[in-house]
Amino acid sequence: MLSPRSSSPHGAMHATLSLLLRHQHPDTGNVANDNAALHLHRHRRAGSGMARSLLGDALLFCAGATVATVLLLTLASPFSTPAAYTKDDEPSASSSSARGGGRTFYDDPEVTYTMDRPITRWDEKRADWLRAHPDLSAGKERVLMVSGSQPTPCRAPAGDHLLTRLLKNKADYCRLNGVELLYNTALLRPSMDRYWAKIPLVRAAMVAHPEAEWVWWVDSDAVLTDMDFRLPLPRYAGRNLVVHGWPSLVYGSGDGHDRPPTWTGLNAGVFLIRNCQWSLDFMAAWAAMGPDSPDYQRWGAVLTATFKDKVFNESDDQSALVYMLMHKDSPWGEKVFLEDSFYFEGYWLEIVPRLGNITARYEEMERRALELRRGHAVREHAERAAARNAALEGAGLGRSGVEGWRRPFITHFTGCQPCSGDRNRHYTGDSCDDGMRRALNFADDQVLRSYGFQHADPLSDDVRPLPFDYPAAAARQ
Repeated sequence: MLSPRSSSPHGAMHATLSLLLRHQHPDTGNVANDNAALHLHRHRRAGSGMARSLLGDALLFCAGATVATVLLLTLASPFSTPAAYTKDDEPSASSSSARGGGRTFYDDPEVTYTMDRPITRWDEKRADWLRAHPDLSAGKERVLMVSGSQPTPCRAPAGDHLLTRLLKNKADYCRLNGVELLYNTALLRPSMDRYWAKIPLVRAAMVAHPEAEWVWWVDSDAVLTDMDFRLPLPRYAGRNLVVHGWPSLVYGSGDGHDRPPTWTGLNAGVFLIRNCQWSLDFMAAWAAMGPDSPDYQRWGAVLTATFKDKVFNESDDQSALVYMLMHKDSPWGEKVFLEDSFYFEGYWLEIVPRLGNITARYEEMERRALELRRGHAVREHAERAAARNAALEGAGLGRSGVEGWRRPFITHFTGCQPCSGDRNRHYTGDSCDDGMRRALNFADDQVLRSYGFQHADPLSDDVRPLPFDYPAAAARQ
């Protein structure tokens, strides 16, 4: 290691030698003693005295250099015992387990992050960890948003740019609403790729984040288009999995006039799952219908035969999820909440054409509400969102969905494949690309508003400053 004041190894060795000598001879730093030694040296005879002096200096230099070299090698050696571990390889007093009051499941070699090793008694293990870390378990239920994309560059020309904007959108929402974001680009289990890749990631996230009560998976091609909306967690008390879907299409209506089973009765691209043993068991059962299963090909045939509208003979995550829930004797159904009261995720072709009208209605509402036109700090977002939500209800705009005018919570560009470019054959490139830009700008304007800017138009990358008292000032102009 080089001394901060030295520019070469020789300078570092000299500095180390000086420190060693000063440690052995405390008086070396005393000016009077240095002068006395110099005076005595000048009165010694040349010859043998000088030879002895030179020999002594040489020996002293060699000894110091040897000691310095040993110190440097010891500090740099990868085989040195880390200070944080004892000889028994037990966690030190500075480890997280010790600070939390003892050993936790992280000290158990049987608890792993991978799908191939089941975890048992997870609720008990997690509860013990939370008791040991009360600062992380107090207050509201914590939510961890998890999303990700492929580890390699996109094939589509604008794919990487779109993924960057989609990631920014998720980061903006999480920052404004107190949600932690985990965005992953690694394939944790290569045999489970494409739509199955999220299950190993969500499972690992549960183990790595025991402080999170909920893990919220959001596909990379989903845009959060209402920065004010927060998940209604109390609504899901007693449930462990929340998915956007329609009970009559998954469970049947029970009136004897059920439609044929459909694999689109729900959408598996966005879901909220509780961090508990039930969820670990559920994901293991879900993954057992995926590519790791020896029955993978058989499951593809079963799902294709079950869902007549399924056009590809392959076991996919969404068809498998519907199949797990649709049977009356399913052990999972009672803990699953199919959310259809708002756009937990919404079909983009249904949403994008309405975004302009939604913006116009919000602006009209805000022109009549002075409080919503006032500037505010970004840290006041929660208060401003609550005021806007109250104004929406008062203006009759609080209803969500196809017949409502509230901003859609999540706009999902299913089938557009922005990274690979392998779009659904029913969609044109322009419809997907322009739709994404509109949705991303729609969401981004909600963020830019706090900084006094707005996109020049729904498809523009340029922004313009907003006048004071917007949107009332814009109406006056």
